[in-house]
Amino acid sequence: MIRHIKTAKASNGGGSDAAVTKAVETLLAKVESGGDKAVRELSVQFDKFDRESYRLSKEEISTAVNSLTKQEREDLDFAQDQIRRFAQAQKDSLKDLEIETIPGVVLGHRNVPVQNVGCYVPGGKYPLLASAHMTVLTARVAGCERVITCAPPFKGQISNKIVAAQALAGADEIYSLGGVQAIAAMAYGTETIQPVDMLAGPGNAYVAEAKRLLFGKVGIDLFAGPTETLVIADDSVDGEIVATDLLGQAEHGANSPAVLITNSEKLARDTLHEIERLLKILPTSAIASQAWADYGEIILCDSLEEMVAEADRVASEHVQVMTRDPDYFLNNMTNYGALFLGARTNVAFGDKVIGTNHTLPTNRAARYTGGLWVGKFLKTCTYQRIETDEASALIGGYTSRLCIMEGFAGHAEQANIRVRRYGGRNIPYAEGASPVRA
Repeated sequence: MIRHIKTAKASNGGGSDAAVTKAVETLLAKVESGGDKAVRELSVQFDKFDRESYRLSKEEISTAVNSLTKQEREDLDFAQDQIRRFAQAQKDSLKDLEIETIPGVVLGHRNVPVQNVGCYVPGGKYPLLASAHMTVLTARVAGCERVITCAPPFKGQISNKIVAAQALAGADEIYSLGGVQAIAAMAYGTETIQPVDMLAGPGNAYVAEAKRLLFGKVGIDLFAGPTETLVIADDSVDGEIVATDLLGQAEHGANSPAVLITNSEKLARDTLHEIERLLKILPTSAIASQAWADYGEIILCDSLEEMVAEADRVASEHVQVMTRDPDYFLNNMTNYGALFLGARTNVAFGDKVIGTNHTLPTNRAARYTGGLWVGKFLKTCTYQRIETDEASALIGGYTSRLCIMEGFAGHAEQANIRVRRYGGRNIPYAEGASPVRA
């Protein structure tokens, strides 16, 4: 039987807020019609940051990279090496394909990189360096021809560490530009910014809504909402480590869900106690406590099967499994953004450095999609080739008959002309077809 030790007071719902949508629509229209002038006005309005050009010069980028301490540079290099290595392994697993399905008929596909990609790196609340690795590096490994980045200024100044991370990841153009104006500038283009074909990277509710509204004009990586974390644990771990992992993600925002699923009532109670204790000393407790109060849950189950079912129902972005047999959940769960198996790993490792991508599905989107990976920047494009007259006539006969079944006479004639030319006059047309010429 499933019981709730703590229930959430609120629900993110997964839909867009009407007021946010209206505000974003207004901002997008302003940038679309106003170009660079509108981008500058909005940057001054929202970020108190004014420049003639928001693209950083080579000198500014070099200054940002050189501002890193030796340890900071080593840490960034290490993190980027891990992300690059895993993304390359993912790409290596994707093969172009060609197969002769019947004699003379050759079908195939190629994995073609998206040409122009715009990566958004959040930096208004926290300078999220890792988002530069996750987007820019992954696009680079995919083979994208042009990769540009936008990140807001941090406290009114160019964020040197974010700029350095973007540069070291291989960005071609770096803009100190945030919010909806950055997303709009990359999607629509301006007098000085060439538009992109695809947008990637997380952001606040306004950035996420801008990407949603622009989907179709450009591609996007995925729809992203507030950060979510789910801990699945049994009594092989203690309340302190569970509470730490829940609150460590709840600090992302006051609307970040943090959920515990367990089959141990003692662990559930101990976790509640430890959360109360940690919230008194955590520097980000103002945010984390609000998230836990409104979106925190503890769900008590009787069996592993119930735990899996509840976890799949929640379909969380991050799922940390700290049980005696974490592989049970790897083998049986179907709805999750990323799994973190065993107490030795945690979501923060994945967020920053371990190598998997941290841009993941939220709002239960894990039911139908995974997160950002090198394949998101590749288009799997098919092709076909017919190499013999006999194969063309054979496929033509089937095509003609199937087209007439659907009422497409013009489609049928595309097939019939091949039958006439490559199959000889003795091959009949589909019943009901009207050839263009006798």
